Amino acid sequence: MKNNIVGALAVGMMALATQGTWSQDGVRSILQTFHVETGERRVILAEDAHFEAPNWSLDGRFFIINQGGRLYKVFLDGKKQLLDTGSAVRCNNDHVISPDGKTIALSHNLEDGPEGWLTSCIFTVPITGGDPVRVTRNVPSFLHGWSPDGKMLAYTAKRNGSFNIFVVPVVGGPEVQLTHTPGLSDGPEFSADGRHIYYNAMDSGSMELWRMDVNGSNAVRLTHDGYSNWFPHVSPNGGQLVYLAYLKDQGSAHPPMKEVALRLYDMATGKTRTLYTFIGGQGSMNVPSWSPDGKQFAFVEYRWLQKR
Repeated sequence: MKNNIVGALAVGMMALATQGTWSQDGVRSILQTFHVETGERRVILAEDAHFEAPNWSLDGRFFIINQGGRLYKVFLDGKKQLLDTGSAVRCNNDHVISPDGKTIALSHNLEDGPEGWLTSCIFTVPITGGDPVRVTRNVPSFLHGWSPDGKMLAYTAKRNGSFNIFVVPVVGGPEVQLTHTPGLSDGPEFSADGRHIYYNAMDSGSMELWRMDVNGSNAVRLTHDGYSNWFPHVSPNGGQLVYLAYLKDQGSAHPPMKEVALRLYDMATGKTRTLYTFIGGQGSMNVPSWSPDGKQFAFVEYRWLQKR
């Protein structure tokens, strides 16, 4: 059992290590919105280039994506605008907009190169652009959630050889570890009322969705299926989770360019349903992407420009 966990963790670490370093040539990225009630999909931006991880702004006017280490605003008409992040020019696909819509927190690699991901650190920047302010002292730290009261950030971090979930005040300070397992725990996001954190973890031997109290206690497994489930995102009213499911088991990895599904989890009934199946994975929906009214969410679909 221990060997299986260590092996799965090694695969997950390898997937993290290759973030942004796999060959992104020959890829078409398609930023879309999905309407939960009607199933309608709308293409916002399509480029023969690689970009990732849309956030939807609180005023509904634009999305934030990362591309080539930089962050961009993408407006509803598809126009792009570079967001000034100062010295943070190696941004990865972990960025979250504050509850008041005035600030964006991001993960930026302090160093370049193939091992640069091991220096990922969390910063905050005004949503209008500006100089980054460092939040986390330790690296690597990969941002995923912002508490509803605006005071705390939740993130995945490698400490003592394992990836677990931590929280830290937005203004900086000591980090608090919430999970303590040898397998990979990732994708933490606060509930709408701030009482819980949703995340994905290998605790059961496969990648499933979990919920725990905000202090890390009372962990409950939510999904029990054959998929590899990642990145639960809570709807604004707290009633639903949208998440990414790999159709084939990936262990603890979340590779790009795989067959995946967008799935919806109903908080009241615990039932799930598949919304859309496509080619994606890493970069498709790493960050919170619901529309302000909770009727839609954004994601990125990928296509090879040449048949593989």
